[in-house]
Amino acid sequence: MSTANAFRTSLFRIPRTPSFTSPFRAITASALKQRPIAQPQHRTMSSTNFLEDLKKRRTIYAISPKSPIPDARIHEIVQQVVLHVPSSFNSQSSRAVVLLKGEHDKLWDIVAEVLKPVVPEGGWPTTEKKIAGFKAGYGTVLFFEDSEPVRKLQEAFPLYQAAFPGWSQHTAGMIQFATWTALELEGFGASLQHYNPLIDEKVRATWNIPATWNLIAEMPFGTPTAAPAEKAFSPIEERVKIYGL
Repeated sequence: MSTANAFRTSLFRIPRTPSFTSPFRAITASALKQRPIAQPQHRTMSSTNFLEDLKKRRTIYAISPKSPIPDARIHEIVQQVVLHVPSSFNSQSSRAVVLLKGEHDKLWDIVAEVLKPVVPEGGWPTTEKKIAGFKAGYGTVLFFEDSEPVRKLQEAFPLYQAAFPGWSQHTAGMIQFATWTALELEGFGASLQHYNPLIDEKVRATWNIPATWNLIAEMPFGTPTAAPAEKAFSPIEERVKIYGL
């Protein structure tokens, strides 16, 4: 061995007594024996399955008060959607309230109570029947946007002040769509309704909703009792353009 190599080797040779073993070395060796090195995970799913799932989401009015899944799963779905759907500047301004069974019934009783005095008498039977159809379901998801995170962003970024309320609505729309699709995949039928702001005050009082939460939409859901109507599409070539092919 050359003098230079001998010198380099001596720099990295750690002398130890025969009775001493590094605790770190022993723990590391033991861990390596028990735990194999994780291999990189490769995703094999394409967007095809995702796009097929999107096609299954339809507006379904004919629903029954039955559920194909446990209540805890419904709660989990809404939680995961609200947690993972993106928001502008990570504002996380979206809120949701899940009403099941009797609480769901209570909501549609409120809708009927509020609407009856304001709907023309001749149109009430049709409206009453429609509300009864929503009440016939298993539950309703109420979607809200909290104005407080939006206000804080407006103060922090005055250049975009006017845009933040609109961006908040974008998040609300994504959450509604994701919830709708997830419920569909679990075997529910659902529709999206907008009886706000007429019912806002009673909803806030009944379920102790914070004053900064603004009701955006209501989604009644239940087990479908009839297939949705055929859906017509405008020519997609007029709606999507692509350049650079």
